[in-house]
Amino acid sequence: MGGTRMHRTFIAYVEDLPGVLARVVSLFRRRVYNIDTLTVGRTHRAGISRLTVVIEADDDEARRVEANLYKLVNVLYVEDASRAATVERELVLIKVKAPRAARAEVMALVEVFRAKVVDVSPDGVIVEVTGTGEKIAGLVEVLAPFGISEMVRSGKVAMMRSAADTEAREARLASGEQRVAGRIARAADREDVDG
Repeated sequence: MGGTRMHRTFIAYVEDLPGVLARVVSLFRRRVYNIDTLTVGRTHRAGISRLTVVIEADDDEARRVEANLYKLVNVLYVEDASRAATVERELVLIKVKAPRAARAEVMALVEVFRAKVVDVSPDGVIVEVTGTGEKIAGLVEVLAPFGISEMVRSGKVAMMRSAADTEAREARLASGEQRVAGRIARAADREDVDG
């Protein structure tokens, strides 16, 4: 087949329109890929959103996923960031049982991981941590004996490190925007002819 399966991080730039996220998620559903994490947000460019999707796939599957993403009308540009030099982070909120007797110890552990306590109640604390999956797993491991009553993760976000990559990406995004504008113009022309 296509080699070893591993976690793959795809970054997709899409038009910021209703229904685009549903189409992207539907593609993964149809291809029977489980999405490990998915984050979406607007970019610095008006009308463009950025999706970061993490799935488990081998090399062949990763190439097919990228090719299939490009088939979606509203997708402007796709990167497989799995083997590139990237900065990756995830935000996690953890509600930990920490009665007064244990609170100082919990707060000391939080400090070691450069996390912070964002809320305190009589029976516990809410901890906010941002970092890599390894850092988060480490903090969860040391807090587990106190009792984790709730946890929520934002999903991974990733950014390529090189400035050269950024310039090339901006050029490809502009090309994708022109491609979409051309499609819209052709559709409008067809409406004029049909209407």
